Amino acid sequence: CPGKGAGERGEKGRKGSRRKLSPPPRIPSYFFCPSPRLARTPAALGAGVAAVFAAGLVGVYLSMPDSDYSFLKLPRNLHELQILTGHLENYTSDYTVQVLIGYCAVYIFMQTFMIPGTIFMSLLAGALFGQLRGVALVVFAASAGASSCFFLSKLIGKPLVFVLWPDKLTFFQKQVAKRREKLLNYMLFLRVTPTLPNTFINLASPIVDVPFHTFLLATLIGLIPAAYVTVRAGIALGELTSLSDLYDTQSVALLFLIGVVSVTPALLSKDEAQDTAPEIAAGAS
Repeated sequence: CPGKGAGERGEKGRKGSRRKLSPPPRIPSYFFCPSPRLARTPAALGAGVAAVFAAGLVGVYLSMPDSDYSFLKLPRNLHELQILTGHLENYTSDYTVQVLIGYCAVYIFMQTFMIPGTIFMSLLAGALFGQLRGVALVVFAASAGASSCFFLSKLIGKPLVFVLWPDKLTFFQKQVAKRREKLLNYMLFLRVTPTLPNTFINLASPIVDVPFHTFLLATLIGLIPAAYVTVRAGIALGELTSLSDLYDTQSVALLFLIGVVSVTPALLSKDEAQDTAPEIAAGAS
């Protein structure tokens, strides 16, 4: 019967099309109802990582001379940062190693646990260490912190990412799967542009199977433009009145130039770029 044959072919076609669809990421049931042992593991691991950073900072503190260190606190605005810089400048020349270790420990800790305020740390690097050493220090500390966040998320971060960014995670998973052969270029594009937040990239990359070497290389290269702008502004910290002063015309032009050069390898063919532009816009919203 022709009608029957057509119906069977239609049914087979529908089955074939259903098989090609990839299901969205699912949250395992034990994330909602974990056993007491599983529930204690993430807290214990996070506390252990924090204890390591704390021990390093205590070691730095004990190696410094006796003085009043009440000024040592995370700056929340430019005024507090300027006060902190004025005090630390007196120690940087005589206790360079201790200041470097303390700076890196604080920066990496903030990146690992997603504590806001790393932009002030980048400005501080410029004020204390100058342009070249400041950029190198910021890129190193930011990359180390992002890597630490990557591995911490790989162990205990899945529930957090699923709850906070379910739509972004689905979008990111599809894009990574689609660009598996040119994944480094795509990750570099994400680092240089504000398509997805850096915090989300750090946490979600291990969940969607981004290889660590690809993640690290894209982070090292992609953070250079922004680090250059903030460190350069930190050299003239006393002239800043607000964070908006960071991006003057010259800085924006230079950042744009570096960004274009950095993402040139990531540009796909015109047809594919046009197809994926709406998806990128949707993921950023």
